[in-house]
Amino acid sequence: MAVLTLQIDQEQNIIDGIRNGVEKNMKIVQILEKGRGVIATQHFIEGDFVVEYAGELVSDKEAKDREEKYKKDPSIGSYMFFFNLAGKKYCVDATAESGKLGRLLNHSRLKPNCYIKALSIDNGPRLAIIAKRFISPGEELLYDYGDRDKETLLAHPWLNE
Repeated sequence: MAVLTLQIDQEQNIIDGIRNGVEKNMKIVQILEKGRGVIATQHFIEGDFVVEYAGELVSDKEAKDREEKYKKDPSIGSYMFFFNLAGKKYCVDATAESGKLGRLLNHSRLKPNCYIKALSIDNGPRLAIIAKRFISPGEELLYDYGDRDKETLLAHPWLNE
């Protein structure tokens, strides 16, 4: 019963965190060989809401058009996250500088300490970044971007790390 109560509390904290735009207990830093990244300034426990991956919700067609545009200009980068929720395809495009921290979390395929969970909140799809395990202050926040496309992996070998 205590485990179920904890899960319900964590789920409500995720929903509240997204609704309230919570971005606390972390800061942007420069990471050697990566550029900007985000580190924890206080601990997170497994299941804690960390931050929302926020950006513009775009259609699948618009996302593919933007992806082609971004590929042509490497100075832009691409912060697009494709996902499925309730049988529908979505994309959050966080490429535009926004001040939102979720877009700056870096990738780790082998040692992520966070994961992304797609949720329907207030009748709309949202992406929550959640602690996968205990995270200490000073630790970089990382999640697996999930890209396994062979062409992409050849172009960006760091996605295998």
